[in-house]
Amino acid sequence: MELPVSISLSSFSFFFCLIVLSVSSEASHRKNEERASTPPRGWNSYDSFCWTISEEEFLQNAEILSQKLHAQGYEYVVVDYLWYRRKVPGAYVDSLGFDVIDEWGRLLPDPVRWPSSRGGKGFTEVANKVHSMGLKFGIHIMRGISTQAVNAKTPILDTTTGIAYEESGRVWHAQDIGLKEKACAWMQNGFMSVNTDLGAGKAFLRSLYLQYASWGVDFIKHDCVFGDDLNINEITYLSEVLKELDRPILYSLSPGTSVTPDMAKAVSGLTNMYRITADDWDSWGDVAAHFDVARDFAAAKMIGSGGLLGKSWPDLDMLPLGYLTDPGSNEGPHRRCRLNLQEQKTQITLWSMAKSPLMFGGDLRNIDDTTFSLLTNPTLLEINSYSSNNMEFPYVHGSSSLRGRKHGQSRMYLTNLEETEVEVLGLTSCKDLKARRWLVEELDQDLERICWKEKMEGYGEPFCLYKRNSLVKSDEEIMYGSQYQGTHLLLASENAEFCLNASPRRKITSSEFSRGSFSHCTRNANQMWEFHSNGTLMSSYSGLCAIMKKVKANAGAAGARSWIATGRSGEIYLAFFNLNPVDMVMAAEVSNLAKALPSRSITSCTGKEIWGNTNLEHPTKDTIRSFVKSHDSALYVLKCN
Repeated sequence: MELPVSISLSSFSFFFCLIVLSVSSEASHRKNEERASTPPRGWNSYDSFCWTISEEEFLQNAEILSQKLHAQGYEYVVVDYLWYRRKVPGAYVDSLGFDVIDEWGRLLPDPVRWPSSRGGKGFTEVANKVHSMGLKFGIHIMRGISTQAVNAKTPILDTTTGIAYEESGRVWHAQDIGLKEKACAWMQNGFMSVNTDLGAGKAFLRSLYLQYASWGVDFIKHDCVFGDDLNINEITYLSEVLKELDRPILYSLSPGTSVTPDMAKAVSGLTNMYRITADDWDSWGDVAAHFDVARDFAAAKMIGSGGLLGKSWPDLDMLPLGYLTDPGSNEGPHRRCRLNLQEQKTQITLWSMAKSPLMFGGDLRNIDDTTFSLLTNPTLLEINSYSSNNMEFPYVHGSSSLRGRKHGQSRMYLTNLEETEVEVLGLTSCKDLKARRWLVEELDQDLERICWKEKMEGYGEPFCLYKRNSLVKSDEEIMYGSQYQGTHLLLASENAEFCLNASPRRKITSSEFSRGSFSHCTRNANQMWEFHSNGTLMSSYSGLCAIMKKVKANAGAAGARSWIATGRSGEIYLAFFNLNPVDMVMAAEVSNLAKALPSRSITSCTGKEIWGNTNLEHPTKDTIRSFVKSHDSALYVLKCN
C-alpha cells in the first residue's frame, strides 16, 4: 500500500530534522569541549621540510602518523610556514613577490605544491583527508598581512556582506591597514602588522580566520607575534575571533625569543600553547638552553594554566629528531639528527617532565626504531599528559671521577656549576619594576643620552645610548606619524650610524640570546623607542620595555639538574640530567623529596629506573643514586611511603 505523499514528506522532514539536530549537537559538543586539556601532540613539517613541503609529502607523513603514532595521542599534523610561496627560482624564506593571494589579499596554497587547492578550494581537500585518518589539521600563519597584498592594494573583504569593506564613505584596501613600519623584524619583506584600531584592520583578520575555519583547520600556529616580536593587539583580537567560531581551533604562538613568565602572563589566557624559547634545533647547546626557562615557567605556575576556552601550555618547541633539513633551507629532509642517543633521551625527558606540547619534527617516512621508541615511551607520555606538581628539584648532587670511574678521585657538583655572567640589553613587560631604571642626561643643547642607572660589572661607566629623533617623515608614514611623536632612535655612540633594534633581524636559536642588536638606522618601529617619566624605555614595535639583565654566558650548558613530579596513582617521578661533558654519579636524598612535595610524608621508596630498566630492589631510606653518562638522563618511577 502506497503512503500518501503528505505522510512521506512529513516522515522525511522528521528524519531530516533529526539528522540536522544530531549534526548540530555534535558541532556544539565539539565547540564546548575543553581545549588543550593535556599538552597537544602531533607532527610539524618545519624541521624536516622548512617551507618546501608538497601536498603529497604532507599526506604521506599524515598517513604514517595515523598508523604509527595516533594511538599514543599524536593527533595534529601541521604544515609550517610559506605554504603559499611558489617554489621557483628566486624564491626563498624572505623573498618578495612569490606568494599566491586571492582578490582580498588572503594567502592561498601554492597550486603547484598543493594541487587540490586549485579552483579556490584552499586546504579543504587536504583537511578532509586528514580528518578521514582520524587526525586534526593545522597551518602556520605569520603576523598581520603580507607585503605583497599591501603592494597590490587589494580590497578588504567584509564577511558580513560578502563585498568590499566600506566605512566613512569609502572602500578600504590593504595599504590602508598595513603598518609598514611594523614589518616582522626577521622577515621584513614578507609580513607586517595590521592596524587593529581600524574597523578595516579587524575585518581583514576576521576574514582570514573565517576562511581557515571553512577549510577545516583545527590548529593555528601564529608566528612573529610573541617574544621580542610581541603584538598583543593582534593576539587579543584573534583570540576573540576564535572564541566566536563554530569550529574549535587550537591557538599557538611562536617563537618565544626572550620570553619571561611575566611577559607570558599577558597571553597565556588568550592561547592554548605558546613558545618560550627561540627555535630549537638538533644541537646540545639548544637542548641545554631549555633547562632554565622550563624551570622558571614551572616555578611561576604557568604549566597548564587557564587558556583560550581551555588550558594553556608553555611550549619548548618541536622535537628535531630523526630525518631533518636545515634552518632556512630550500630543500627537504636530507640528514640525520645530530644529537646522540643520550642527548635525545635528555631532550624528550625534559619536554615530558615540563609538560611541553610534543610536536615531532622529523620526516615520518624515514622514522627509525630508536626515534619511534622515544616518541612512544609509555612512561614519558603518561608524565607528559597526566602528571602534576612538575618542577625542578634542586636537591640533587653529583660526583665525577677526574681520571675515570676506576680511580678514587672525584669532584662534587651543585645543581648549577659556576658560570660566567654577562650583562645584556633585553626586553621585559613594562609592568616589571626592574625596567624603571633609565634616565636622560643632557650633554649639550643638541645631544642627549639615555643611560641605565646602575654601573655594569667590569665597566667604569653606566651603559648609555644616544638619542636621535625618529625618521618618520614620508607622506605614507605621516598617516600614523602621530603615534610615534616623542619616539627616538638610539645609537651606540654619538657619531654612530647604527641604531638599536628591539628584535633581532634574523631568526635565532635557543642557545643564542639576544644582546640588543644594532643595524643601519631606518624608519622602522623596531628601532623606535619612547622614554617615559617613570624611567622606562619602551619599544614602539612590541610595547615591551628595555632592561639591562645578567645572563649566564653558557646558560644551562653544564651542571647536575633534576626534575620531580607526581603521578595519578601517587607515584613520584624523579629525573636526573647530567649536563656536564663528563660522566657522573648523581644522587638525591629520600628525605629531600618531601621538601619539594610538602604534602607528602616520605621515609622510604622503591621503584624502577626507566632508561636503564633497573629496579630499586629494596626500600631505600637514604639515597637514590644513579650513574649518568655525559648529556644523559635517568628517570625513576618511585613508590614512596
